[in-house]
Amino acid sequence: MPIARQHRAPNPRPARGFTLIELLVVIAIIGVLVSLLLPAVQAAREAARRIKCKNNLRQHAIAIHNYLDTFKCFPASGIVDTSQFDYDPKSGSMMSWIVLILPQLEQQPLHSQFNFSASVLAQPPSDPQAAQPDSLLCPSDSSRGRFFQHPTHSNNRRLAKGNYAAFVSPYHVEFQHRFPGVLTSHERQTDARVQVEGLSNALMLSEVLTRDEPTDQRGAWAVGWCGASQLAFDLHDEDGSGNYSPLANATTLSSTQPPNNQGPNVDVIYDCVNPADAQMKRMPCLTWVSNTSSDYLSAAPRSRHPGGVVAVYADAHVSFLNNTIDRLTMAYLISINDGQAVTAE
Repeated sequence: MPIARQHRAPNPRPARGFTLIELLVVIAIIGVLVSLLLPAVQAAREAARRIKCKNNLRQHAIAIHNYLDTFKCFPASGIVDTSQFDYDPKSGSMMSWIVLILPQLEQQPLHSQFNFSASVLAQPPSDPQAAQPDSLLCPSDSSRGRFFQHPTHSNNRRLAKGNYAAFVSPYHVEFQHRFPGVLTSHERQTDARVQVEGLSNALMLSEVLTRDEPTDQRGAWAVGWCGASQLAFDLHDEDGSGNYSPLANATTLSSTQPPNNQGPNVDVIYDCVNPADAQMKRMPCLTWVSNTSSDYLSAAPRSRHPGGVVAVYADAHVSFLNNTIDRLTMAYLISINDGQAVTAE
């Protein structure tokens, strides 16, 4: 009887893993793909943040118009001592235009907490000036949780930081009574001269950046100070009298405050702590000192958006101001008593 042959199954081939070179190639490919996708993801996120910022600014402009409808005047840029000819930021209660429009921003409970008979630096224990409503913050900045708190300039009280400010003058903050923007102080806020030059041609609000430095006032929304809730362009007037007539020579034009300005002129605040760090953060500043060459107040609009800042005009239309905007044009857009009808668009 023949013996049956036993067939052995062939040995399975051993599983083959990736070699080190193959793994490195795969990782490299993934890295390239991520590097290609990351800018697109970041761009999409920034686009969403910019849209949110635009919506916030437009809501501020609408709130200002609702305030105008109710009180028949624009909100004062700041509540100060109007018996003084020029604007003194540290007089009166110092409350900003933002405090005044809180009800129109659907922040009536917060508005009700303010004691308008007291200074913004001496508010009730509820500290309304330390609140941070989302509508006051641009998501492109890291202002959430940042506060202005200075041992002398804020009486050690905390003021929350936000990201929106008003163009109060094409010249200096202290000269806004003589050379006003849409929002100003004293009696001129009621005369509605902005209507003469056209709401669509008058820059009203823009952005400011905050710094993770408690003694830096920039962005402190409740106080009517330079860089906090007010901006001034620093293009000097030709003769200091009458309607605004900018001194448009090379020296003055180069010393203005365009969007995201890096100098030679910089933001003037009451205490520029660690100016080297401020410069590194692209927020250069100078300490204001009375009766010196730094005895003036001006500040630039600033943002984290590439290339410029979001701004809103007096008719509530939102636009984007490029860092390279023509400086004379920007001065005319801020001023409401120059007799010039110009547009940046």
